Amino acid sequence: MEFKDTYKTIAFSSPEILFKEKNSKFFGYAFPIQSEIEVKPIIDSLRKQHPHACHYCYAYQIGTETIIYRANDDGEPSNSAGTPIYGQIQSFAVTNILLVVVRIFGGIKLGVGGLISAYKTSAQLTLEASEIIEKTIDIHYLVSFDYKNINKVMRVLKEKNIEIINQKMEMSCEIEIVTRKKNTKMIFDIFNSMFEIEIKLLQ
Repeated sequence: MEFKDTYKTIAFSSPEILFKEKNSKFFGYAFPIQSEIEVKPIIDSLRKQHPHACHYCYAYQIGTETIIYRANDDGEPSNSAGTPIYGQIQSFAVTNILLVVVRIFGGIKLGVGGLISAYKTSAQLTLEASEIIEKTIDIHYLVSFDYKNINKVMRVLKEKNIEIINQKMEMSCEIEIVTRKKNTKMIFDIFNSMFEIEIKLLQ
């Protein structure tokens, strides 16, 4: 099995997409998110933006190793809105994303099949209009050591081109580093084998 340490997400929020079906208007939006607590404020702002809409349906997926996801029909028939929206997140293989479709009812009922098709199409058009990028899955470590060992630590960081996120340089030093997932075992083993130097995984 091929080792994967990258994932796809969107670079920034999508432009507003409008899809019309039998007088109903479907407005599509995509947002990059890192946690579930970001979802409600975004939905609330869309409710203010579209006060006449009757449904604010959405799906999101967060994570690379452990996946968190949710699909919400917001009053539409069960699985006719959130699920087809989430299906497009899976189809485009993106994560750390919230996809919202806001519906303004046009007076003609679409039926469950029509709703599924309209929400799927709106979600698809929104993702097609988004800039999808590939990012690396990064792992953070904390390296702890006495100041006298700083040179040998810094030499490894320089040789392996490891990025420093934070550092505390006193008598006892701590450096937070980040590395691509595929390099984690090598980096851990190097520091773990060095005398008087500790390395631990940061969650």
